[in-house]
Amino acid sequence: MAISTLQKLTAQIHRFPSLSSHILTRSSATSSSTIKVADRLVKFFAVDPEGQKREVVGLAGRTLLRALTNGGLIDPASHRHEEIDACSAECEVNIAQEWLEKLPPRTNDEEYVLVRNSRGRILNKHSRLSCQVVLTPQLQGMVVAVPEPRPWDTP
Repeated sequence: MAISTLQKLTAQIHRFPSLSSHILTRSSATSSSTIKVADRLVKFFAVDPEGQKREVVGLAGRTLLRALTNGGLIDPASHRHEEIDACSAECEVNIAQEWLEKLPPRTNDEEYVLVRNSRGRILNKHSRLSCQVVLTPQLQGMVVAVPEPRPWDTP
């Protein structure tokens, strides 16, 4: 079935040369503008609550939270809210100093949530909400510390 369809398509291309050039142009434009998943991989390191350093892989354009969840470092059930307005900072992480300047600054909403839910009532300058950090290729090799879950975060 597939072979007969391919033969019919080939016959159509030979009958209509303009169609042939359109197909070739379209397919080459599509393949050159498509980014492979391998090109979007961002590898970074996460230090778990026990102090073990683990390599984690995420995709550029996705959040740090998603990568940490997929890596088993943050329980997906602990991060129940999609909107920052309802956030209780369950996905808070600490970013190593040398990577802070490679991240965009915290938004006012993120800052508010972090201060409101701060463990020591003093905002740690390394604290970020992992749901607000979008991975980019420039973050390759970043080091992130995942704190212990708070008592109310554990199931």
